[in-house]
Amino acid sequence: MNEEKCHILLVEDNQQLAEQLSNFLMQKGMVVDYACNGQLATNLLESERFDVVILDLTLPDTDGLNLCRFIKSELTTNIPVLMLTARDSIEEKLDGFSHGTDDYLTKPHVLEEVYVRCLALARRHQLHKSQKACIGDLEIDFHQKTVQRGGQNIKLSKTDFLLLKLLAEAYPNALSKRQLIEKVWGDDMPDTDAVRSHIYTLRNAIDKPFECQMIKTVHGIGFKIVVPE
Repeated sequence: MNEEKCHILLVEDNQQLAEQLSNFLMQKGMVVDYACNGQLATNLLESERFDVVILDLTLPDTDGLNLCRFIKSELTTNIPVLMLTARDSIEEKLDGFSHGTDDYLTKPHVLEEVYVRCLALARRHQLHKSQKACIGDLEIDFHQKTVQRGGQNIKLSKTDFLLLKLLAEAYPNALSKRQLIEKVWGDDMPDTDAVRSHIYTLRNAIDKPFECQMIKTVHGIGFKIVVPE
């Protein structure tokens, strides 16, 4: 697996529609989390990282417009939002865009079109992300796929580089083992403890030649990058 899986948050109170769309997107190779109301969606948005949010506007505990405003104004990352709703008047569409949505699709929808629009939003989002990360003396060029620490070049396998990229994007927060599995392997996870194995080889490359460790285990949570004091 050489490319990061696209991680979708589907916010939809109709369970039948949500299952149908989730199953379709997962068959297309995407990772999908599901929230049936605004509060659960907010909890997931504050604890995990997503590439696209598919947002129904009619939710049991809030209007989707308010949730879109929260996504665009309160979160530290600008996650693309695709509104998927039965509200189909031009006034309602303009209201959606005024609240910050990136795309708008009305129900009933074609599953393939939802997938294509999510793909386009995720790719656009990736292009606008910073191409480099500098954390302490660690420098990562996401575009060139190169790594340096203390000015020394470090060679990594494709999987180790992707793990390091995910940890760098989450910095200073930790990522759980489950999050790493979903983003790197999706449903193709090997039977062996691949995460632990790759974290071991990553530490040998990033930490072993240096005095201070940067890749830390957060017990009960997962892994994170830290800057030595």
